[in-house]
Amino acid sequence: MAEVVVSLSVRDLTEVDLKWCSWSGSDLHLTSVAREVERARRGAVDYLAVCPPSDMPVAIGGVDYQVSPGAGILFQLAVHPALQSCGIGTLLINAAEQRIFARGLQRAELSVEEGNPRARALYERLGYVGYDRKPEAWDAEGPDGVVTRYETICIVMRKSLP
Repeated sequence: MAEVVVSLSVRDLTEVDLKWCSWSGSDLHLTSVAREVERARRGAVDYLAVCPPSDMPVAIGGVDYQVSPGAGILFQLAVHPALQSCGIGTLLINAAEQRIFARGLQRAELSVEEGNPRARALYERLGYVGYDRKPEAWDAEGPDGVVTRYETICIVMRKSLP
């Protein structure tokens, strides 16, 4: 079995990048990501992209600094489906935590759906601890273009940063 090593970098996601991010979700989702990229320009959030040498994002995710005082809230974390379980999510989360710490904050938080044990296992492996459950909901666009309200229960997790 051959091993392929690819160099990855983490940078801010830009509006131009969105055309390469259709793997992360529907048009409705990408509209939401575009809003967050605009918020990033104003400093309310960081929105990161993990890129190989092609500079096309293979993972994206945000950190919101306006939701919970003293914490950066990780959100919309996504890794290209073909590249999951390769350490890219860990790289993305570590970069997000560095951004949070650079802003002088000591805590990172995130929510994960109860029905997503794979993501929860990653977050626990990275030191996140569940401390609450809460209902969450958002609009979701189906393959037919119909938008419905998606409702779920999430586990809220946090991690103290060094």
